[in-house]
Amino acid sequence: MCELDLRRYAVSLHRQDAAAKPYGSVTKFIEATRAAAGSPVLLAMNAGMYHKDLSPVGLFVENGNEETPLNRNDAEGNFFLKPNGVFYIGTEGKAGVLETDAFAAARPAVTYATQSGPMLVIDGALHPRFEPNGTSRYIRNGVGVRDPDTVVLVISRGEVSLGGFARLFRDELGCRNALFFDGAVSTLSNGADTIVGGSYPAGPILAVQKR
Repeated sequence: MCELDLRRYAVSLHRQDAAAKPYGSVTKFIEATRAAAGSPVLLAMNAGMYHKDLSPVGLFVENGNEETPLNRNDAEGNFFLKPNGVFYIGTEGKAGVLETDAFAAARPAVTYATQSGPMLVIDGALHPRFEPNGTSRYIRNGVGVRDPDTVVLVISRGEVSLGGFARLFRDELGCRNALFFDGAVSTLSNGADTIVGGSYPAGPILAVQKR
């Protein structure tokens, strides 16, 4: 678990390099950015679901540029286990997690946004379709927002159910809204080494730097 004060740390989202080629994994993203000028990446993790070509399944905004639109379709898979939602950093530097329909209604001005699913916690309630401790268990990662200045990132070191993962965000970490990023391919890097996971494919990637 990593708790981030956005007044001290910058959270950003990335997918492609300067040549518009997908990084492809958290590991390759770190390798590509290690020599870049500016504040080094302190933490990076996968941050949303993707198609075979690594393009985002849902909304993805990087530096104010909307690369893919909000996806409100119905289909199979975790992304479409509704309600799903959006994690975003607004243009004023504040963070939020909103259920997809609520995001579509509010349409906040964002600098970064990634849509994924399912929501883990919605306004203090667990996702209605989660079993208390289901049999589907993977290493999973996700994001919660405690308040507009506090982002909570979590990746499990062992296999967990969605219900157990959601309760962690709500009951232990105090997040009234939290979003699932992915499972099985979840990866965390400290900017030098891979701490959890490996060189799994990744579409959207979340990075943390010191301000």
